[in-house]
Amino acid sequence: RAYARRLRSIAKIMSAVGGDESVEEYEEVDALEDSDDDFAYEEVDIEDIEDDDLLAGDDEDLETALRSLQGLGVPLVGANTTMKPEPNAGEVTKRPEVMDDFVRNFMVRMGLTGTLEKFETEWYEMEATGKLNKEDMGAVPDVYNYNQELNDQCVALRREVNAQKAVVEKATSTWEKFRKERDVHRMHHKRIGQEKNKLLGDIKKLRKHYAQYEPTIKELKRKYELAMKEKMLVRIERDRLLAKLEAIEVEQAKKAKEEAKKEKARKAAAEKAAAAEKAREEAAQAAMEAARAEAEAAAPAERSARRSVSEARASSARAPSRGAPSPPASDAGRDTSAPEDEEPPEPVPVENFKLSKTFKGHLMSVSNIALHPKKSILATASDDATWKMWDLPNGNLIMSGDGHKDWVAGVNFHPAGTHLASASGDCTVKIWDFAQKRCTMTLTEHTAAVWNAAFHDTGDYLASCSLDHSVRLWDLHTARCRLAFRGHVDSVNEVCWQPFTNNFATGSSDKTVSLWDMRTGLCAQTLYGHLNSVNHLTFNTNGDVIASCDADGLVKLWDVRMVAEMLSVDCGPHPANKVSFDRAGETVAVASDDGTVKCFGSNDGELLAELRGHEDAVQGVLFDPNGEFLVSCSSDHTFRLWS
Repeated sequence: RAYARRLRSIAKIMSAVGGDESVEEYEEVDALEDSDDDFAYEEVDIEDIEDDDLLAGDDEDLETALRSLQGLGVPLVGANTTMKPEPNAGEVTKRPEVMDDFVRNFMVRMGLTGTLEKFETEWYEMEATGKLNKEDMGAVPDVYNYNQELNDQCVALRREVNAQKAVVEKATSTWEKFRKERDVHRMHHKRIGQEKNKLLGDIKKLRKHYAQYEPTIKELKRKYELAMKEKMLVRIERDRLLAKLEAIEVEQAKKAKEEAKKEKARKAAAEKAAAAEKAREEAAQAAMEAARAEAEAAAPAERSARRSVSEARASSARAPSRGAPSPPASDAGRDTSAPEDEEPPEPVPVENFKLSKTFKGHLMSVSNIALHPKKSILATASDDATWKMWDLPNGNLIMSGDGHKDWVAGVNFHPAGTHLASASGDCTVKIWDFAQKRCTMTLTEHTAAVWNAAFHDTGDYLASCSLDHSVRLWDLHTARCRLAFRGHVDSVNEVCWQPFTNNFATGSSDKTVSLWDMRTGLCAQTLYGHLNSVNHLTFNTNGDVIASCDADGLVKLWDVRMVAEMLSVDCGPHPANKVSFDRAGETVAVASDDGTVKCFGSNDGELLAELRGHEDAVQGVLFDPNGEFLVSCSSDHTFRLWS
């Protein structure tokens, strides 16, 4: 009700100000009663309104009403509403665009240059003649400006939309590319998954298959162990029987040798007896002829002739009773009672040799061997940087030497049997004293690996050959190098003394064999004929023949006195590593790289035997000085006895 009364008073004031005589009557309506909504209105007492001046009564004055209307922000009719407030200082205002400028801007924007020139000509002409009405040339309505701004915004938005479309197209192509890559990777992943599943299935099948065969494998393993045990027992029994057989063969050989000696003695006695009987018969026949001639010449001499014949018969009858027939004239001056060991040695029967024993002496390849000059002892050199001494034929280890820093290539006994020389890949030669059980001398002047070392027959000097193309002569009393022999143009692989001389021979990788004189330090002879590296050489017992072998498997025999080649035997195609003469000098043994030991005659080169048993290349071979057996060493870490 208070609000209605207030509206009636405002209407009266507006009618009075506007000069309108018609007065609208307002009906009093109870807003709380006529409200259609469900909201619960609360009636407020008029006394709660703070505007006491407005609600004081119906007889308020004009000034109070106008002041109230201005406070409420109601525009008054007839008031100066066209005046705009002055802009504040520094504020930028936008003036409305006039009509002609709007038309010009439109034509410039649309590119209507001809129309623009025509418009400006007519416009200025009408302005000059005064035909333009200034009232008709008002400002461009705001709606046109607003439409222009909206048009500009639309153009800008279209540009942005086009740019966004390009971005979207690029993003779409990138997304398609990624989608294709994703599909490829997904397909690859599926394929890998299928392969994985297939492999898992195969693994399961293999496990089932293995589970089926596992009992069989266990059974075979058990049978294998039983077979190995039986094999060991058979081997032990075989070794026992071989030892027994060996003892029987040795005994039979001794008996056969004794019987041969007795038979030889019987033949010699029979021959001597037959010769003596023949001599007696010839003497008796001569005496009878002489007596007959004298009887025919003179009768008185007959008696004397008969007497001489009877004496000759009597002497011949007495000779057998003494049991000592006189030697024939051809045996005069010969010592028939000389011992049999002074006879020339017999060739070793290598065609009857078989593998007797096998000894695994080292952890690596056995590179060389040497026999003691007085006892049945063997020294072995190995690539495991050690040397060892063994008792033969039992194969018991006597002594070992460990001091070299690299492989040991060669060993050699002192002529007195009291020392051992070892040559090594650490460029040194060591002298070992058996009595002191240690190394007493180290010779270190070689600049490369030393292949071998050999004592002179006097035991005062030692010769060593090396990869540095030289041979050095060492004085063992002073432990100093006396001479360095240079002449080979490649590695010197072997050095060997000529028995009981001051000369030694060398074999080199330059395919030559040379003879040197230790007194002058000069090369006396050079033997040509090998087509590859000379691996080894040796003299026979008499020192008049050299045997050499090369990497082609070719073995040559050289006459030292004639300086000529005697024989050439091809043991190839595998390299020949070592050669050795038997005590008679009629058999040559060759250590071959094919795992065999080949033996041939030194006179005609006929192959006598080929000993097989090693599992790798044979590196060394030696005959026993007594001719009882042959020793070989190999890269299979073993040395073997053949007899």
